[in-house]
Amino acid sequence: MHKPDAQDLDPTRAPSVFDSDVLRIARVYAASLLKAAEPKGLVDQLQESFDTLVGDPLRRSDEASDPAALMASGAIPKTRKAAVIEDIFRGKTDDLFVNFLLVLNDHNRLAILRPIAAMYRELRDEYHKRVRVLVRSAVPLADEQRERVKKLTADYFHLQPVLVEQVDPDLLGGVQLQVGDQLVDLSIRSRLETIKQQLIERSSHEIQRRRDRVGSH
Repeated sequence: MHKPDAQDLDPTRAPSVFDSDVLRIARVYAASLLKAAEPKGLVDQLQESFDTLVGDPLRRSDEASDPAALMASGAIPKTRKAAVIEDIFRGKTDDLFVNFLLVLNDHNRLAILRPIAAMYRELRDEYHKRVRVLVRSAVPLADEQRERVKKLTADYFHLQPVLVEQVDPDLLGGVQLQVGDQLVDLSIRSRLETIKQQLIERSSHEIQRRRDRVGSH
């Protein structure tokens, strides 16, 4: 079983890495599971079950010890897979999740377990009106900085931010905020690059101005 880490929540790694047809099918299954989980109050618990089973759904693993890879294998009969699911999960997670895996097995859909997990995570964030924000900073954020970043992202996206923090010394200072392909760069390195570019442009304009002056005489 995989123990999830901060990388598993990285919002810049979109489920678009999967085939669009696969995602469409995966979303149907994920939506059905979330709909069944909602009245039972199991929306978050089932997310934990997915995290334990596949970890980061966008990070492929073909290791023999990976349960998701094992269940996706076409070389193992459905009856054997069903027995493995019962043995590994029954009594250790909610029956709804176990039965869901069995349904996937019956319909030969265990091969798209990772895309289903990715879509369930997206739908769960929508359900909670949440947005995952990758925060890169030169040093770990202090509590006061973290609260300012939360307020900034909440005001910008009008959703509850879930911060995924990464330390990147190359930034020198400041932060970068990223959701999907949207990037807000507030780092010192970015500011230095901007100042450098402005100086280059100013120097080029001055050189050209002098040339024009010389040429006019």
